[in-house]
Amino acid sequence: MLLLKDKVGVVTGSTRGIGFAIAREFAENNGAITIVCSRIKEQAIKAAEQIKGKVFADEIDVADDYSVGKFMERILSKHGQIDILINNAGYPFDSNIWYKRFHEVTNEEIRKIMEVDLGGSVRLSRAVISSMLQKNTNRVGEGGVIINISSTPAIAGYTKGAPYTIAKAANIALTKCIAMEYGGNSIRSYTMALGNIATLATYNSMTEIDRNKAAEEPSMKRWGKPEEVAKVAACIASDNFSFATGNTIVIDGGTVLW
Repeated sequence: MLLLKDKVGVVTGSTRGIGFAIAREFAENNGAITIVCSRIKEQAIKAAEQIKGKVFADEIDVADDYSVGKFMERILSKHGQIDILINNAGYPFDSNIWYKRFHEVTNEEIRKIMEVDLGGSVRLSRAVISSMLQKNTNRVGEGGVIINISSTPAIAGYTKGAPYTIAKAANIALTKCIAMEYGGNSIRSYTMALGNIATLATYNSMTEIDRNKAAEEPSMKRWGKPEEVAKVAACIASDNFSFATGNTIVIDGGTVLW
């Protein structure tokens, strides 16, 4: 069953990791017209070539208003509409920031992360909502779906990575604002709060001892896979979730029971 057949889905930060897995799941297993995005067009093209189905590559810098505007012009000109937005783009993991205590983090370090992790989601959501409001919303599923990516520290707190946690917590609030304000326009929004997901960027950057320790945190006693996150994204983006909105979906193998 193709849950997203002929839906136009934009997945930011989708040249690798979780974003790439979501783009592949949308296109290959659910029939979506999928836009793979990156700040560097060549990387987006390379990633799109690895995915079967109706896949297109484009460039966008979610931290730049002009870039977001030009991106929207190109996508709407070519595809006419956007049905699904996955705000997955995030500031790269920086150990120099992550391991600083909160009172030691500089204003510039906070600004850099907030500009991408929160500001990017805000910019693109505003632009996409404007386009979704132009659609015929007389039927269920005709408005659109926005999914923001957060993390479990945004819910339960954590002793490291304060700027990331603050930005991810704000994304949960963004989801709720969209859900409350635009539900009447058939626009739904969700947050996926992720635990330990074994992407190359995170898993390979840790020592074996730290990886094993992290695997013991959830009740399932393992790391999650990007493909598992992708399948959840496809499900909540589909019309099967038509009477739910504003939800935070925790995907962490049973660490934070919320």
